[in-house]
Amino acid sequence: MTLIKSISGIRGTIGGAPGDGLSPLDAVKFTAAFATWVKQRHPSVKPLVILGRDARLSGGMFTRLVTGTLQGMGIDVLDLGLSTTPTVEMAVVMEKAQAGIILTASHNPKQWNALKLLNEKGEFISGDDGSAVLEYAENEAFSFSEVNDLGKVSLDDSYLAKHIDEIIKLPLVDVEAIKNANFHIVVDAVNSSGGIAVPLLLEALGVKQVTKLFCTPDGNFPHNPEPLPEHLSELSSEVVRNNAHLGISVDPDVDRLGTFV
Repeated sequence: MTLIKSISGIRGTIGGAPGDGLSPLDAVKFTAAFATWVKQRHPSVKPLVILGRDARLSGGMFTRLVTGTLQGMGIDVLDLGLSTTPTVEMAVVMEKAQAGIILTASHNPKQWNALKLLNEKGEFISGDDGSAVLEYAENEAFSFSEVNDLGKVSLDDSYLAKHIDEIIKLPLVDVEAIKNANFHIVVDAVNSSGGIAVPLLLEALGVKQVTKLFCTPDGNFPHNPEPLPEHLSELSSEVVRNNAHLGISVDPDVDRLGTFV
């Protein structure tokens, strides 16, 4: 089992004793430490934290643990459900939230998960801020709220669409040119959130034919999820077999991308 505590968050493998892997107790402790940092950074408001996750198998469990801990710390939660790292970053800004948490181990295999921590700008917290969070966790320097001050939880699964709308508005994005090109694109999303997000984006861009490869967001990664050439033999074969113009592969939280032409 592995547990890695760093200034950008906490990540580890699932299972084992607390402190040896990313156990439920570790998730609660580090979420409470992050909540303490958020509350001290924004003392004049009741904080709102945006939460999103990729589709890995432990995601639902960690969503419940993190949500309950934030509530217990007196923090409101807006849960985006299955999402992408860039989408959660945008949602923090668009909702004027005080922080964000993305439950994803990025390109790591399915036995890993992590808490990625964002500040009020939708950016990963700084080294100094990360050190403060780790110190709160180490000393268990947090205090839970009384019953009348517990946080509230809201759900909003519309942010992938909102993110795509913002992409379409970019001046360099020419939807008509893309539509007229009659592209055929194959998408390998390793059965995670990209299986929802990437086909939706391509459709909005006017791509008329999308072949989905491993796009069921059930967390059963069919191969190493880092989009490197040596992991994408199925995608390469599917591009050739379909005589497609392009193959796209993303990692589980859709912040890494590889292509085949």
